[in-house]
Parts: sequence; C-alpha cells; structure tokens
Amino acid sequence: MAATALSARLLARTLAAAGVAHFLVPKPFDAIVPRHLPGSARAWTYASGAAELAVAAAVALLRTRRAGALAAAGLFAAVFPANVQMAYDWRHRPAPLKALAYGRLPGQLPLIALALHAARTAGRAPAE
Repeated sequence: MAATALSARLLARTLAAAGVAHFLVPKPFDAIVPRHLPGSARAWTYASGAAELAVAAAVALLRTRRAGALAAAGLFAAVFPANVQMAYDWRHRPAPLKALAYGRLPGQLPLIALALHAARTAGRAPAE
C-alpha cells in the first residue's frame, strides 16, 4: 500500500475510533467539554462524535479525501479547547494523570500534520 493511502487510512481509522468512542463511552468526553459552551455537554459530545464519523467517511473515500482531510485538520484544531479544559481540570491530579492531560495538548499537532499530509497527497493516492 502506498504511503499516501496508508496515511489516509490511519487518519480515517483514528477519526472513526474516536467518533465511536464518543457514543459508546460519552462520560469522559462530557467532562472535558468547555463549560462556557451553550447547551449540554452530552450534546457537544454527540455532535463532535458525529463530526468525527462524517470526516472519517470523507477521508476514507478517494473522491472526498482531500476535503475530508482538510476538515479533519480543522476538527482537530476545533477540539483543542477540550484538551485545554482537561489539562486545567486535571492540574491537581497525580503526576501520571496530569502528564496524560498535559501531553494531549501538543499531541494535537501530529494529528493536524497527518491530516494536512493526507490532504496534500490525496490527488496522488492510487485508485482503491
């Protein structure tokens, strides 16, 4: 499999897994929804899960891959405030949990880079 298709598949699978998790185990996601957002945390959890599933589908299909990958980069940036909320809320937890929460902050950068790479190379991916 070409590296371009591999990065797109990795991106689609990552998004799909996260999207499914939002519906199967929503409580951890509810807890990190920034409190200043209007409406219920659960509504935001489900909306972001649905967005992740839709973007995963767009990335998985060759003809929508570029747009889907660009949407993925935007989605990863859009959910960054939830990671900030988690880091803030977990600042007094034991060191390993605090490290996990703080590690999520720079962890968004490789996801954004993967999405941008998939977008840049979408036109070069072999037909599936």
